[in-house]
Amino acid sequence: MSVQAHDSHGLIEWLPLVLVTLLTLTYLAAAYAQRTTAAGWSLWRCGFLVLGSVLLAVAVLPSMMTWAHHDLRGHMVAHLLIGMLAPMVWVLAAPVTLLLRALPQAGGRRVAALLQSRPIRFVSHPVSALSLNIGGMYVLYLTPLYAASLDNQALHYWLHLHFLVAGYLFCWAILAEPDASPHRLSLRFRLGILFIAIAAHSLLGKLMYGYLWPRDTGNGVEEIRFAAQLMYYGGDLAELLLAVVLLSLWLRKPIDRREALLSSATPT
Repeated sequence: MSVQAHDSHGLIEWLPLVLVTLLTLTYLAAAYAQRTTAAGWSLWRCGFLVLGSVLLAVAVLPSMMTWAHHDLRGHMVAHLLIGMLAPMVWVLAAPVTLLLRALPQAGGRRVAALLQSRPIRFVSHPVSALSLNIGGMYVLYLTPLYAASLDNQALHYWLHLHFLVAGYLFCWAILAEPDASPHRLSLRFRLGILFIAIAAHSLLGKLMYGYLWPRDTGNGVEEIRFAAQLMYYGGDLAELLLAVVLLSLWLRKPIDRREALLSSATPT
């Protein structure tokens, strides 16, 4: 490998961290601008954004990504950070609401129209988000896709981007706030989808542990089983935390509003 190629490869390794930093600074700058207006902006939301960015930054550090690329245990740790914990905290930062406030009126209308478009309504529905998130994991670990990603760095980064986007969509679909969801779905329905996700996540961990998936990766038995345990316990913990957040947001509402959200809305 030439010096120029090596330098280019090194810059690409740092690109995810640079992007996370730029997104964080952009959010904080927009939040600061909002705090000078009458509407203001919550410091708690800023804190959630920073916490999510820190979790994501840890996951995309070059040393962490190298570990994740060559070790299934490192991959699973990165998956939990990128696909579950960081997205959940980012959703609580309400980035879409901040974007709508920060944009000029015409730009805000275009974004609002996009959020109501058929593609966004489809991917933001809890059932679709569940399929993209948990279904994507089944495809990755129970097919040759994971083994293929070990020999293709671009595919490796693409999979992590999928984890982030699918994880964000799933958390947003379940919480349906603080950014308003395009769907009016009952709390019972969203909790039901979340419990299905917990069961599906646990089943995948058991399949990986018992049948030693993913196969043909060069990983030893103990390495695969340790990664499967991370999937099983770490996934359950993250999704139970999501359930706690969902119920906490519901309990903060007035009693009459709680009753309406509990069962009056229907799947759309």
